[in-house]
Amino acid sequence: MEWPKFKNTMAKQEEFEQMEKYMLSTGIRVGTQVKTKFMIPFITKATNEGLYIIDSKKTLSRIQTAAKFINRAEIKRVIVCSGREYASTPIEKFCEVTGATPLLGRFMPGTLTNPLLPYYTEPQIIVVSDPQTDEQAVLEATNAGIPVIGISNTDNVTSKLDLIIPANNRGRKSLAAIYWLLAREILLQRGDLKTDQSMKYEIDDFETKITEEELEEESEKIIPRFNRSRQ
Repeated sequence: MEWPKFKNTMAKQEEFEQMEKYMLSTGIRVGTQVKTKFMIPFITKATNEGLYIIDSKKTLSRIQTAAKFINRAEIKRVIVCSGREYASTPIEKFCEVTGATPLLGRFMPGTLTNPLLPYYTEPQIIVVSDPQTDEQAVLEATNAGIPVIGISNTDNVTSKLDLIIPANNRGRKSLAAIYWLLAREILLQRGDLKTDQSMKYEIDDFETKITEEELEEESEKIIPRFNRSRQ
């Protein structure tokens, strides 16, 4: 999937609308059947199946804000972590492109709070793919006074986050789109990329690939959920 080429003469608002339209196909705005009080401001409606829909304009706006925040830090001291399998490839590609530091898999207790541990680190910013899955990272960052940026779905509790990026943080394509958009915005704001230039990788390259068997299992999990919502 290739990102549309934008001309330098294109108005900022028109570019914003093009980005919004383009990313909808990734499912980035499709939430869950649950909403928390923290995520209500980012929800526009519910579908007939009971799924809450996230305001994509707010998603793009928060991505731009997050990029500004990240660019104020020393990029190597920005840690991007996730215990979600589907977030692995997006994070690896994001860190390769931007220079941030990936921390994948289980977040070891004491990583941010115990200087005696060999894996102890002192980042300036933590980015998490899911405040629930990455709860240990959020808790330790909060205790250590480290700002946390979190990609948050409609059912997430975000009270310990400093900046929320509202988006579907469960889907493979959605996670790829979020990290691709954030990487692109960081490079644009740095001046390392022009609006009419293509990134080194396309959105598809940021996506975690799975086998056909895994894809069938994924579909089997989704179908019963929709059937239950119609009952």
